[in-house]
Amino acid sequence: MGAETFKGGAVDAALLRQGVDEANIPALLMCLVQLTGDLAWLDEPFTPRRARGLDDNDSAGLPEDIQQRVRDAAYDAIIAWTKGAPLALARPGNAQLASLLSVAMSEPVPEEYGDVVASSMHFDPPPAPVKAARPLKAIVIGGGVSGICAGIELRRMGIPYHIFEKNEEFGGTWWENHYPGCGVDTPNLTYTFSCRPTDWSQHFPLQGEIRDYLLATAREFGLYDHVTFGAKVERAEWIAQRNQWRVTVTGPDGKTVEHFADIVMSAVGILNMPKVPYIKGLESFTGEVLHTSDWNDDIDLKGKRVAVIGNGASGMQVAPAIADDVAEMTIFARSKQWIAPFPQFRKAVPDGVRYLMQLFPLYRSWVEQRLSWTFNDRVHGTLYRDPDWAHKDRSINQINDGHRQFFTSYYQEELGDRQDLLPLLLPDYPPFLKRMLLDNGWFRTLRKPHVRLIPEHLAEVRGDTLVAASGEEVKADVLILATGFQSTNVLGSYDVVGREGRVLRDYWDGDNAAAYLGTLVPGFPNFFILLGPNVGSGHGGSMIRNIENQTHYALRIIEAMIERQASSVEVRENVYRDYVARLDAAHDKLVWTHPGAENWYRNSRGRIIAITPWRNDAFWRMTRQANPEDLSFGRGEKEEAAA
Repeated sequence: MGAETFKGGAVDAALLRQGVDEANIPALLMCLVQLTGDLAWLDEPFTPRRARGLDDNDSAGLPEDIQQRVRDAAYDAIIAWTKGAPLALARPGNAQLASLLSVAMSEPVPEEYGDVVASSMHFDPPPAPVKAARPLKAIVIGGGVSGICAGIELRRMGIPYHIFEKNEEFGGTWWENHYPGCGVDTPNLTYTFSCRPTDWSQHFPLQGEIRDYLLATAREFGLYDHVTFGAKVERAEWIAQRNQWRVTVTGPDGKTVEHFADIVMSAVGILNMPKVPYIKGLESFTGEVLHTSDWNDDIDLKGKRVAVIGNGASGMQVAPAIADDVAEMTIFARSKQWIAPFPQFRKAVPDGVRYLMQLFPLYRSWVEQRLSWTFNDRVHGTLYRDPDWAHKDRSINQINDGHRQFFTSYYQEELGDRQDLLPLLLPDYPPFLKRMLLDNGWFRTLRKPHVRLIPEHLAEVRGDTLVAASGEEVKADVLILATGFQSTNVLGSYDVVGREGRVLRDYWDGDNAAAYLGTLVPGFPNFFILLGPNVGSGHGGSMIRNIENQTHYALRIIEAMIERQASSVEVRENVYRDYVARLDAAHDKLVWTHPGAENWYRNSRGRIIAITPWRNDAFWRMTRQANPEDLSFGRGEKEEAAA
């Protein structure tokens, strides 16, 4: 096939045809509706059948001849669009968008969900930002995903800012974590800044591609002109006489300097302080000890006896990635995990599909909406604890019990002739009580003859001998700590002192962090926490979306402060208390507070700290505007004089 002209360029018709032939049928159907305006594409015989599990459902469960009719029609309509034909349905209503997504997913999607669909598909342009009447300066602490997002939005608003990052580059956790197998458990299109789509090579990118994407984003938006690397923030203190924050920073030269700013955005996240468990005699280990967040790229594991401590997300990634290199592998797994099938594991996005997404962004948008629903909010309604459910020891409601049966069957299938491992692996608590993990080849790894699972914690180290809690001993040359992060020690890497000497750590009583919409704490004016308490998504989904929601909300608050010619703004104490009470009450109804097991979402009191109880579209709606009645505004001497 030859090349068709496309808006001053050329269309590679052969590559486009290849992409359409490999594309996702439900997404193509949505594109056909918008391209042609013909709603018959939603009806039989084209209506998609529901997918199994987390499968992308590329075929829609339709017969081959029906699939081909869809692909042929989509190809012709896209070619016509490249020649200038407009979309027949350029802007579906929000309720219609939810209805379309319902067809694409073969299940009900709430009508109100159309609001967030419209936003993420960029159907409505954002309002022009309010410009400050007086000079404002912002400091951003951290240069990971949250810091990059903050820099982009502050730049858009015209507020001068400076980023202090403790590492030598942007990227945060994706710069620090580079152990073998490190990657994201969220689909590529959802783990992308809304303002900067990219051409991902894999459905679930690995660490290197994510890191490069973050660095390229920082470069494109000019963040390198506003950053100091190797800079550790020691303290941030509100100075009432100036109505500013004094931020104490130890720079790369070792010197400590004080910086002043009107606004502070804390972007240090919750996955930045490694959790190293106490293990008796660990210092006596004769080999090398590695934490997955501090990996030594020069280490040679070939022929070594390797022990992995932990079977959470990092352990489940690193163990399969190195299993074929080591002589022996011992995995200490004191807890059991629910693991879901991962049909897209290490699968590349076909070249034709990548081309289709770049040429025709509407297809990309519909694929993203399907992924967002599948991995974000699809399961949320099934996570409520049924008080009348008779089998509370194993599940929380009838649907959750069905999930348990599905995952149990998957375990049995994957273990094959190693059913002896099933009692060591199958959790005795409800599915989703802990974050659901994806199968990175975990079961295949455990079936290897040189891999051994010890379902206990590592109690003691004696030279090259590791002693399990039961007294069982194994030898090891390398010890890998896949033990995660101090997720409940929010903002634990520096001191924060607010109005009248209020110390944030004390106000939170240690590990009992809370913030209004995950962002604001009373007594800490002009201080915005990104990826703060109760912002992560336990039911699945991309943290980038909620970080973007928070940043959007923070900028709306700053605009409200500017409009009132105020110099400070903070959340009211009663508003904060009421929100925390509502948040805790919502969590009390959900699976994560079930007493059957521990998870990293809870603090020492059993309170959920890390994740939100809200559906993603609900949090999006909460963060659209700043309600002035929720806030307290203050004026400094200059503002009073001007007024």
